[in-house]
Amino acid sequence: MIRARQIEKRYGSFQAVWPLDLEVRHGEVFGFLGLNGAGKTTTLRMLGGVLPPSGGEIWIDGVSLATDPVEARRRMSFIPDRPYLYDKLTAREFLRFLADIYNMPSAGLADRVDARLAEQLLFEQADALVESFSHGMKQRLTLAGALLTEPRLLIVDEPMVGLDPRGARQIKKVFRDLAAEGRTVFLSTHTMEDAAEVCDRLAIVHKGRIAVLGTVAEIVGPGERLEDLFLRVTGAA
Repeated sequence: MIRARQIEKRYGSFQAVWPLDLEVRHGEVFGFLGLNGAGKTTTLRMLGGVLPPSGGEIWIDGVSLATDPVEARRRMSFIPDRPYLYDKLTAREFLRFLADIYNMPSAGLADRVDARLAEQLLFEQADALVESFSHGMKQRLTLAGALLTEPRLLIVDEPMVGLDPRGARQIKKVFRDLAAEGRTVFLSTHTMEDAAEVCDRLAIVHKGRIAVLGTVAEIVGPGERLEDLFLRVTGAA
């Protein structure tokens, strides 16, 4: 689903992300872990087509982001760490607004919007203004919007920040359900417990380089937790 070859990002003399190769499979929840400033968000933005790499190439579902960016972006949704919502719209109006942007057909749209709201436990608040929503409700509304177009790939930066246990559990269930449908989720998170629970594979990035990559069983040693490995690899122990 994601294939990256020697992608890197430079800002003048500063190397934010060193050349890296990455393969993420169909039907996989892939976690991207690292300290603040390690290059996680920069990498996610390059994969999501928001930030052009300084070098290398990225393919999304076999489509090059460099040569056919529109088609590559059609196949994915990207949720940044601080998504913008229109506070003066209701939740239902916001999703219909997104549908208009993507030129989604009107046939069956109302049912699809309601289904996405219900999936994120927001159906009862469908006609409430977004400005009245809590942080967690806004997170879930953002996810409902990202899934409205039924993308084959979802890239999301820190999806569980600020969520209560119920909201976090719901989002993790959505990620696993998407993977079961053959879709791919690529997520950045600071929460080791969430990563270990929901991700099929994960990478730990340190100073712009991938330091460790594999399943939790492959990378975590006997008697060690993922948090212990993370702190050891990043030098933050």
